[in-house]
Amino acid sequence: MKIPVARPLVGDEEVEAVADVLRSGMIAQGSVVTEFESRFADYCGVSHAVGVNSGTAALHAALLTAGVGPGDSVVVPAFTFFATASSVSMCGATPLFADVDPQTFNIDPDSVERLIRPDTRAVIAVDLFGQPFDADALRALSDDHDLILIEDAAQAHGAEYHGKRAGSLADIGCFSFYPTKNMTTGEGGMVTTDDDALAERVRLLINHGQSQKYLHSAVGYNYRMTNIAAAIGLVQLGRVEGFNERRIKNARYLDRHLAGTGLATPYTAPGVRHVYHQYVVKVPADYPLGRDGFMNALADAGVGTAVHYPIPINRQPVYENEGATATCPVSDDLAASVLSLPVHPAVTDEDLAYICEAVRGLE
Repeated sequence: MKIPVARPLVGDEEVEAVADVLRSGMIAQGSVVTEFESRFADYCGVSHAVGVNSGTAALHAALLTAGVGPGDSVVVPAFTFFATASSVSMCGATPLFADVDPQTFNIDPDSVERLIRPDTRAVIAVDLFGQPFDADALRALSDDHDLILIEDAAQAHGAEYHGKRAGSLADIGCFSFYPTKNMTTGEGGMVTTDDDALAERVRLLINHGQSQKYLHSAVGYNYRMTNIAAAIGLVQLGRVEGFNERRIKNARYLDRHLAGTGLATPYTAPGVRHVYHQYVVKVPADYPLGRDGFMNALADAGVGTAVHYPIPINRQPVYENEGATATCPVSDDLAASVLSLPVHPAVTDEDLAYICEAVRGLE
């Protein structure tokens, strides 16, 4: 038996949707993108959604729209995927690395507050592994310091914070549709907002700064989404709730059956709908095999695992100057101890039982 840690789920409906676009001859950005944007905005409960060609493009466009540039700083979590910080650098700004909460693994508001400087323009809060960040605390903090709050919801399609959907928890939301996300367009992303002016600015910047064809009012980028990607996205949007419910069901099974193994299973904050982009456990320092031995033993048993993420961003070589003074002990601890187990919707009941038996067999 081989159970991968991640697997995209696409089928005949997605294939046919792409074929329809190919047959139409309208392959690049067009009406299919517009429909996907409209339906995704409704799904997130926001006024605007703007399709782009990657999650990184979404973050970069959001930061530029917020006015972030050289001489500015932006607070980001140290424990997340690299693009959250690199998008700040792409604007010529400086990322400031905040530590994360030891239970949710999301950005710690107290750590954020300690980092704010006169040149700080924005905060990026990540809904890590499918769990929304502490939006009330970050909203209040951002308002107090006149900062733009950006939600990196790349891993949280359909997640909720006290009844509000991911993508609606900040001034601007950013999604990724990479193949292993909770829903996919192959590659792609989305920027969400309730602010008409911000949405208009994003649309300008992702299309070479064109206010109308061949009239450029800004230096922009080619970050447009294609009709091909949007066609896949429309089908996936109709399936994502089913995908998420299966992820949640799988996570509940793992919670129950891994109890007592010594592994720390994921914590979910009150009032939050966690959609488990990843099911992340902590392997304690005194675990007999250690994390690497644990991973190797599961690999031998056919169970895929991964470490998200083995190096905090402030310790990446490219940020050795900016991150050298950052003190992020929780991020350091998580990087040394976390492990992702399969939770995606293709994981069957039989697979779940096998995973848990394999883990218990290592005790």
